[in-house]
Amino acid sequence: MENKTGWNFENSYTKLPDSFFTRQDPTPVRSPKLVVLNEEVAESLGLNVEKLGAGVLSGNDIPKGAEPIAEAYAGHQFGHFNMLGDGRAILVGEQITPSGERFDIQLKGGGSTPYSRGGDGRAGLGPMLREHIISEGMHGLGIPTTRSLAVVTTGETIFRETELEGAILTRVAASHIRVGTFQFASRFGSVEDLRALLDYALERHYPEGIGAPNRYLYLLQQVIKRQAALIAKWQMVGFIHGVMNTDNMTIGGETIDYGPCAFMDSYDPQTVFSSIDREGRYAYGNQPQIAGWNLARFAESLLPILHDEQEESLKLAQDTVMEFPKLYESHWLDGMRRKLGLFNQEEGDRSLAEELLDLMKINQADYTNTFRSMTIGNEDSPLFKTPEFAVWKERWNERKSRQDETQEASQQLMKSSNPSVIPRNHRVEEALTAAVEENDFSVMERLVDVTKDPYAYLGEHEEYCKLPEPSDRPYRTFCGT
Repeated sequence: MENKTGWNFENSYTKLPDSFFTRQDPTPVRSPKLVVLNEEVAESLGLNVEKLGAGVLSGNDIPKGAEPIAEAYAGHQFGHFNMLGDGRAILVGEQITPSGERFDIQLKGGGSTPYSRGGDGRAGLGPMLREHIISEGMHGLGIPTTRSLAVVTTGETIFRETELEGAILTRVAASHIRVGTFQFASRFGSVEDLRALLDYALERHYPEGIGAPNRYLYLLQQVIKRQAALIAKWQMVGFIHGVMNTDNMTIGGETIDYGPCAFMDSYDPQTVFSSIDREGRYAYGNQPQIAGWNLARFAESLLPILHDEQEESLKLAQDTVMEFPKLYESHWLDGMRRKLGLFNQEEGDRSLAEELLDLMKINQADYTNTFRSMTIGNEDSPLFKTPEFAVWKERWNERKSRQDETQEASQQLMKSSNPSVIPRNHRVEEALTAAVEENDFSVMERLVDVTKDPYAYLGEHEEYCKLPEPSDRPYRTFCGT
């Protein structure tokens, strides 16, 4: 049956020292039912959609060749270091696709593990559907991300503040190696353990660096480059991760762990949605700085092995981490140029972008719709009627006139850089309510379908561009653990 389904597992992670994982089968569930199947992802993995069932996707059946494990890691959670690990996730195995690519297949909500810290290891339907919606939306936006293969209901009830319908998400990732995995190795393992993890991460994600003069420094440099590009992409679309702990930052550069995530409506750098982020540590405007802080923790974990001399190792780490702000700023400014239809570079481009953002904040303008309206020339928003914007627009037009490309080319660049539609928070909640409370998945399916091609500027996007009705209560998201 496994061969007919297309499962083709290898288990390279289990070749690492035993301290990095615990062999752990998923906990069987009472009555699994497949409610979401991402056929696009299934086919890319080499799986037969017709043969995929709830058995493997719930953890009730273990495919041939799989070696289920729970991974150990540590991390700084809101700045405080903790020993962690897969408390409710089981890595079934590494699927090798027909093209030779390797992806982790993980069951999120697969049951308790030695790292559960007293938790039941289960997950609720709403949070798992949220991850499905947002991760697929991020993929449509062209942002590196883990993806959702399936969601299965378990036929069981879990208890949080209230009773929730149980569910399991099958997550697909380039890997689940985190900054926190290296922190775990550095804090609790030996130098040999750390070296083994570094060699493994290089071979899996950056094999071109194996022959570098200092391959471990090369790994640090490449991780920093990928994270600088990733965080800039988040900022370009107003995405707020909500819980940027070091255990939620991957070495491969994918967005991972969609808990209290959300998208910003009105532009404000201080925007926070997560109910547990009471001090605003992970606010939209803080994400670049937090990424740099996390990468500094990553570099610290590599100090025993970057160089034989302690002082030289520290200098290498510091100099390399200091590259992150410059790399991020370059990606951010390039992204803003594209959003404004600018092909070349001029010294005043930063102030041009920042002045627009300042006007958006003052006028409480919607982030996505402001750029969308500028792209299609629809200037009905109150922001566009202000004298300050008129002055700014004249400067913008003058700036565009100083490039060789045509106005049509500039507009096309803006269309490819400014999404027409995103998974807006009220639409996500609408979809979750329909699915969880009414067993109606059609609302979610429609939202996911619309956000697959967010740069198409289709007529069907119009209703999904509308803002939510005004509310006296601020929008809040929750981790869903």
